[in-house]
Amino acid sequence: MSSPLEVPAPVFTHLRRLTDAGGLYEHAQGVTPRREHGYCLDDVARALVVTCREPGFELDDLREQYLGFVLAAQQPDGRFHNRRDITLNWTDTASVEDCWGRALWSLGTAVAEAPRLRDRALVAFDRGARLRSPHRRAMAYAALGAAEVLAVQPGHTVARALLVAAASTIGRPLLDKAWPWPEPRLSYANAVLPEALLAVGAALDAPSLVADGLGLLGWLLDRQLRDGHLSVVPVAGHGPGDAGPGFDQQPIEAAALAEACARAYLIAGRRRWAEGVELAASWFLGANDVGIPLLDPAGGGGFDGLHRDRRNDNQGAESTLALLSTLQRARSLSAVSVR
Repeated sequence: MSSPLEVPAPVFTHLRRLTDAGGLYEHAQGVTPRREHGYCLDDVARALVVTCREPGFELDDLREQYLGFVLAAQQPDGRFHNRRDITLNWTDTASVEDCWGRALWSLGTAVAEAPRLRDRALVAFDRGARLRSPHRRAMAYAALGAAEVLAVQPGHTVARALLVAAASTIGRPLLDKAWPWPEPRLSYANAVLPEALLAVGAALDAPSLVADGLGLLGWLLDRQLRDGHLSVVPVAGHGPGDAGPGFDQQPIEAAALAEACARAYLIAGRRRWAEGVELAASWFLGANDVGIPLLDPAGGGGFDGLHRDRRNDNQGAESTLALLSTLQRARSLSAVSVR
């Protein structure tokens, strides 16, 4: 597409700064990793997704590092640990919560995008994908990974079964046109739910699920528009009677919208979805409720949040990866003709 928005290329300097032999540090004080807080599978899985999307060999070492962490986090029964301290001990109980879903998303992306990692990633995906989570977002992230696997292995029965289960767990839109969302409040990474419905619908050739995903995504996008820019759901969430803007706003919300709108455009076309990706990228570049950029151009880091009158100047892993993935999605659409 021909876009008036100039989207900078992702820069991985800060991501490398947050990474060492143990993993990817979750938090930073400014740009300095806060080692005392250790590592988090949620972030490492996101990092594996982002690095697998980058062509060439320059990030091979990071891809290997992140895959190794994901594999080490998995238990023999398929569940995953999420938290690891600097002594490389896991400090939590393995589960099928969000970290499980994000791990499967990252493994599926490695299967589809990183041939050198494919065999190892597929073994771990198969082990984890036989499980089910009661949590919508965990199943949504897992569905994104399963869709990646099916894209390169259309006969993969474990991935296909996981997609069917994910659609059931996420549920259908409510009949209330004012609030069709399948939850009483918007919470976090909201756009992953309609994105998963789009992924499932496209992979299983289920037009009704694609329609559900497009409908929910359009409603969610409209709900977060304010004076021509994104005003994303704040960390405390957003309910039917809540007015905006709300703070603090988290980069993960803009990134989730970029991911979902990019998928919607590739499935259904329409300028609206391409513009949704642009709005998400612009949010990071300063077109937000405060008018402050959340991109550090020097190292490619993302700032941790947007308050009413300032940004959070720390550059943690989640925020940095949210920025990088949004830039990737915006740039990937820049060569596509908008219908």
